[in-house]
Order: sequence, then C-alpha cells, then structure tokens
Amino acid sequence: MKKIGFLSFGHWSASSQSATRSASDVLLQSIDLAVAAEELGADGAYFRVHHFAQQLASPFPLLAAVGARTSRIEIGTGVIDMRYENPFYMLEDAGSADLISAGRLQLGISRGSPEQVIDGWRHFGYSPAEGQSDADMGRRHAEVFLELLKGEGFAQPSPRPMFPNPPGLLRLEPHSPGLRDRIWWGSASNATAIWAAQMGMNLQSSTLKADESGEPFHVQQAKQIRAYRAAWKEAGHSREPRVSVSRSIFALMNDQDRAYFGRDGGGDQIGVIDNMRAVFGRSYAAEPDRLIEELKADEAIAEADTLLLTVPNQLGVEYNAHVLESILTHVAPALGWR
Repeated sequence: MKKIGFLSFGHWSASSQSATRSASDVLLQSIDLAVAAEELGADGAYFRVHHFAQQLASPFPLLAAVGARTSRIEIGTGVIDMRYENPFYMLEDAGSADLISAGRLQLGISRGSPEQVIDGWRHFGYSPAEGQSDADMGRRHAEVFLELLKGEGFAQPSPRPMFPNPPGLLRLEPHSPGLRDRIWWGSASNATAIWAAQMGMNLQSSTLKADESGEPFHVQQAKQIRAYRAAWKEAGHSREPRVSVSRSIFALMNDQDRAYFGRDGGGDQIGVIDNMRAVFGRSYAAEPDRLIEELKADEAIAEADTLLLTVPNQLGVEYNAHVLESILTHVAPALGWR
C-alpha cells in the first residue's frame, strides 16, 4: 500500500493553449484539483514553491484554503526554499494552516532549487553568514524552524502586557501539536538525506538527484532512501519516518492522452544543475498493462511509502483529475498500491 498524491508546479501562461492564464487561475484551480483528488480517493495535494516566476509562490494561503475545502486529503509542499524564509513568521503561518486543516499539513522544505534571478533571497533581506554558503543559510533557517516547532517558550514577557500572559516564557502562536513530525526535507544527495534523518525529518526525493555513482536514476534514489533509513535508525528516533518520491506517470487511456504523452519518454538524462552533475529520472507514459510492468522495475518507488504524481496543471482541472483517476483505478491496484 502507498499513499498517492499529486504535485503541481503551479505554472501559468498567457498562451491560448493554457488553461491557467493568470495567478488567479492557478490558485483557484489548485483548490479545485485538491477537492477533485480527494473525491477520487487520492491521498495528497502538494504544491511546488518558486519565487520571481509565473508559478505558485507563497504557499500558506493556498494550503489554508485547500484545508478549508477538504476534509481528508493531506496537503503539502515540495518544497519551500528555506533561504527565503523567516522561520519565526513561517511558524505562525504553518501553525495556522495546519490547524485549519485539522492536522493534515505535510510541509516539505529544503535548500531550494535553481532560481529565476541571481541570489533572489537577498531581495528578501537574507544573506549567508561570513564563511557560509546560501545552502548553509537554508539549513540554518530550517534548524531554527524545527526548534520553534517544539512549542517551547523562549521570549521574555512584557511586564505591562496588553493582555494577560500565561506563566513563564512565551512561544509563538498558534502552536500546532504534531506538526514537527510532519516536516519533510527535499534532498538531492545522499549526504543531505542522511542529515535529514539525523534531524528527524521525513524525506522527499524528487525526479532528480546528484549523480553519485553513474547508475540508473531509480537505483541511485533507492540507495539514497536506504541510506536515509539507516541513518534514521542510528539516530534512535522513536517514530517511523516517511519517504516520498515524485514521478511523471501517465496512463494512455484515450486519444487525448496519446496526443499529449504518447511519445516515448526515453530514459534517464544527465545534466548540470547549480554546478552539480545530476541524473534526471525518466517519465512513464504507456497503456496500463505496459505501464504496470515498467513501474514494477522502479526500485525507488518500491522503497517509498508515498508517491507524488507530477501533474501538467496548465491542462486544467478536468484533465488532471482524469490523469489521477487513471492511475488510481487502472494502475495502482495491480501494483499493490491500493
């Protein structure tokens, strides 16, 4: 059994071919797709976060809106770039969204991805400490955020408060109990996966990772997951961790599917991203019987407990609901995921 959700990059474009031509379109359709996914029996609605781009950015208003319109489905991010974040303000936003959704928030955070602008985090008022990199800064922001999530008081109360205070040091509010266990780290390397395990975070592994052995993408990703689980066990955490992988998977059910995705997706690709040699995982697109056989051979999917299906959000809610339904109905049961 696996949890199966969608991951939307939240693109919009003024193109006549796009069903999302504005930020408003993307936000409202994201809510509608989450509602449709819940009705279909999917387990999660996740959203990417990018700054300075015609894509979803500030995630918490959207997550809160999805939480208010749904009752069961997990809602999350994949991922929030912590280089841009004030951990204190973020804690208040995250706590609010989690309480609105009755504890369904699954918050993916990380160092972030390549940007549309040069050092965009500087425009948000952040810069690395002397001798540190922007990645170090992102991890430091994450560490502060994790510490705040414990809900312990740290701020000295005013002797003349506007409203009565509880005794002792004050914490940020609203506090959402349990959210600390639902923080995920988006990792592109074995080393950061191990660090995430040591920090007690769940693991998100996407459709690319550092090419550390020259092996096929799914083999390297499976080894990354095993290294993460070994580090988790060594750290002595009391709960079981969760691991998600992302994939582009399309069951070709009709002529429209074949027109969009019927071309052979090919195999893995090698490229350079942020000066890192990376391996990019293949897309899957085939009739259900063939798709099932291909997915059986994906070692990383087998290792993960959660599968996030990347959706082409610019094709609209109705088509993306069809994409999800095709996988949930015609593929997942044959693989034992349902």
